[in-house]
Amino acid sequence: MMVIPPPNVTGSLHLGHALTNAVEDCIARWHRMKGKTVLWNPGCDHAGIATQVVVEKKLKREMGKSRHDLGREAFVEHVWKWKNEKGDRIYHQLKKLGGSYDWDRACFTMEPKLYRAVTEAFIRLHDEGLIYRSVRLVNWSCALNSAISDIEVDKKELTGRTMLAVPGYKEKVEFGVLVSFAYPVEGSDEKIIVATTRIETMLGDTAVAVHPDDDRYKHLHGKSVRHPLVDRVIPIVTDDFVDMSFGTGAVKITPAHDANDYEVGVRHGLPFITIMDDNGNITNNCGEFSGMKRFHARKAVLEALKKKNLYIETKENPMVVPTCSRSKDIIEPMLKPQWYVKMEKMSQDAVKVVREEELKIIPEMHKKTWYNWLENNRDWCISRQLWWGHRIPAYFVKVDDEHVPPGLDVDDKYWVSGRSEEEAKDRAAARFNVSTDKISLIQDEDVLDTWFSSGIFPFSIFGWPDQTPDLEVFYPGTLLETGHDILFFWVARMVMMGQQLMGKLPFKEVYLHAMVRDAHGRKMSKSLGNVIDPLDVIYGITLEDLHQRLNDGNLDEKEIEKAKAGQKADYPQGIPECGTDALRFALVAYTSQGRDINLDVLRVQGYRFFCNKLWNATKFSLTALGQDFKPDPSFQFSGKEKEMDYWILSRLSVAVELTNTGFETYDFQCATTACYNFWLYELCDWYLEYMKPVIYGSDEEAKTVTRNILYTCLDGGLRLLHPFMPFITEELYQRLPRRTENCPPSLCVTSYPEVKQFSFRNTKVEGEVEFLQSIIKSLRSTRSDYLLTGKDKAEVFIKCTDEQTADIVRPHETLIQASTSSSAVHVLTNQEPPEGCAIQSVSINCQTYLMLKGLIDFEKERVKLDSKKEKLVSQMTKLKEAAAVPGYEEKVPEKVRIQNMEKMNEINIEMEKITDALATISKLQ
Repeated sequence: MMVIPPPNVTGSLHLGHALTNAVEDCIARWHRMKGKTVLWNPGCDHAGIATQVVVEKKLKREMGKSRHDLGREAFVEHVWKWKNEKGDRIYHQLKKLGGSYDWDRACFTMEPKLYRAVTEAFIRLHDEGLIYRSVRLVNWSCALNSAISDIEVDKKELTGRTMLAVPGYKEKVEFGVLVSFAYPVEGSDEKIIVATTRIETMLGDTAVAVHPDDDRYKHLHGKSVRHPLVDRVIPIVTDDFVDMSFGTGAVKITPAHDANDYEVGVRHGLPFITIMDDNGNITNNCGEFSGMKRFHARKAVLEALKKKNLYIETKENPMVVPTCSRSKDIIEPMLKPQWYVKMEKMSQDAVKVVREEELKIIPEMHKKTWYNWLENNRDWCISRQLWWGHRIPAYFVKVDDEHVPPGLDVDDKYWVSGRSEEEAKDRAAARFNVSTDKISLIQDEDVLDTWFSSGIFPFSIFGWPDQTPDLEVFYPGTLLETGHDILFFWVARMVMMGQQLMGKLPFKEVYLHAMVRDAHGRKMSKSLGNVIDPLDVIYGITLEDLHQRLNDGNLDEKEIEKAKAGQKADYPQGIPECGTDALRFALVAYTSQGRDINLDVLRVQGYRFFCNKLWNATKFSLTALGQDFKPDPSFQFSGKEKEMDYWILSRLSVAVELTNTGFETYDFQCATTACYNFWLYELCDWYLEYMKPVIYGSDEEAKTVTRNILYTCLDGGLRLLHPFMPFITEELYQRLPRRTENCPPSLCVTSYPEVKQFSFRNTKVEGEVEFLQSIIKSLRSTRSDYLLTGKDKAEVFIKCTDEQTADIVRPHETLIQASTSSSAVHVLTNQEPPEGCAIQSVSINCQTYLMLKGLIDFEKERVKLDSKKEKLVSQMTKLKEAAAVPGYEEKVPEKVRIQNMEKMNEINIEMEKITDALATISKLQ
């Protein structure tokens, strides 16, 4: 049992989602073919912040209105309309990707069944004291007008002065500097110098702190300074948190806008003065700066300090700037009343199950980050100041006219939760010992963090809190597969919520796949234009249509132009049609534990060619089998098999073992490589070539043996490959004759090849055939070096060091001849080949030769090779000259530079080959 990591209902999926779908579908199909009952539950997440941002941009663009212009109810209606229009696109994409979900069970996190479960979860945790309300500093996004959690904050590291773009500002804003200014000490001419990276926050200063042991300031203990820009006298306090060696050893304290200052403010009972509203504008208690945007106030405050001769200096300062991962806004620490989940006990339990191996995390390298995060976990802020989402089922209580608390008091005494307003009113009446008619309620305006509802997804989809049959059968689940980037957003929260509310882990194993990046290693980003819709890889798309997708999105004009340039550089001819199977196979084949995937979409086309190879190989094989072929009901050796027959079945056994092991250990690279090698390099390149003389020959008994071997390979090979490439394998499998009449009707419910069923391993035969292959490869390489075509029939001489080696080679003279387009094959034992032969390479116990004398005109060949070399030298010179032009690095796109370097390497290799060939020609002449 697996649940999908529910994708955000924000339009369409990208290649990262395609990887998730491909890996999970492979796992689901493999287990299903193993005979297990498999439930893979689909669903979609309402994605509170992301969806609200998308719809707000759409409203602004199409109607010129904000959500506040519409009002909450009308805005939510617009979101539902948008969801109903766009939401099905995600399911359409998942179906086109071949996802074998149980579609009848598809869930949306805002549908009534799941809404009820979310409400129940909040109430139970609130009743247990695990959810509480408190006024604390939160990560506030002015662009979103909402708090966000710690793990939704990106930390941008700056080495010094940097100008950054901030939403809502035309000009870039300066960061990475430390501004020093002076506070005048009350009752004296003395000044105390402090420094800050956020000069505008000095409007909210309520103290200056010094270390109690700092001799420089002991005479100022107990004194005050006058705030130069607002009418306020603030104390000088002593606190051990001050670093005497940093700066002047004096620190400004802004308790309402800094996490460290908040703790100082609590310890010393300082006033908490909020100087910004929810939009990031300066509040009315800040004199001449009131109403200014926060970063405009930054400049204005600096100028005001200069006018009063209190400005000291500005210098570069390495720093970390917190930014909102959703809006890219600069985060402001703000005091807000919010709902929190107590994390200490739940985090400890989540750490314990991994340490004691009740829960397995794969790859294990992620355990360290699991421990680090959970062992230092702060309480989880679950309030979001949004309109789209699960509205918090908590109500502020007013008790008749005689007992009306001021404002929305944060004291839990005045807050009750309830499954309905009636239930909440009954609870409030019981708490205050009055009748319900004396109670009036105000429901909290906020909604819950999206990850709260996602955290209970593994059991809410089965009808919890009701004890349904599905819940009994399918909870706990088996596996959770997802990207490592949401290990804490989602995985940890599912573990904690499952243990707390269900008393059981939601799954036994967590497999974390790598992130998909573009061919240059860059993160997928809409603004870069490198986010690709998987359907565009499946069906292909022109460059013009890729550009049009950007115009239809929510990007700003500047971002659109930047993205178009990126698309043009990466896909000058658009994206070729690759098909679903090729895309799935490419994504899974790239997946190796612990490493990100730099996916060049154009390389997926290589797997499209592999699909063509499968098709043509099976088509040829069906012709070779014949219309009347009936496979043996159970394959057994007849004793009439040849060495190559034993070899191909041995290689099939290896592929079966490696593929099953790959699935068992989540080593998908191992599994896909085994399937690919068997089909391409072993069945197609070798066995099909070997069997052609047999099939076209007159020995009927040999034909029967070969056909049964071939059928076994096709049947086993298609079953092996099916979890990765479901469409082409199903199509080809339906064309094969069946071993028995009661075979399953579809490949997806046919048994997966097991090692015990394919116990054909024969290492002795494999060694001998590998030796023959090395001979054939060396001869093919020689033909390639001398540009021989299929019409150029050269004689082959194989010089063996002993009779035993010769005995291995002689039975395969026909195979060697056919595989190397040769006129004849001569096996020699301790004899020299005739003059005029070109030596290619030394294999184990033998050397291979091609007779070139009489086949090619050496002088003509020399001229041809000299001419080719001259052209290569000219190409190389041009590439080197281009790379030497000043500004090459800045002017030429990285992809083009890489292509040029690869071309230079190819030219070098080709020139080495020509040089070697010319040397051999001289020797032969």
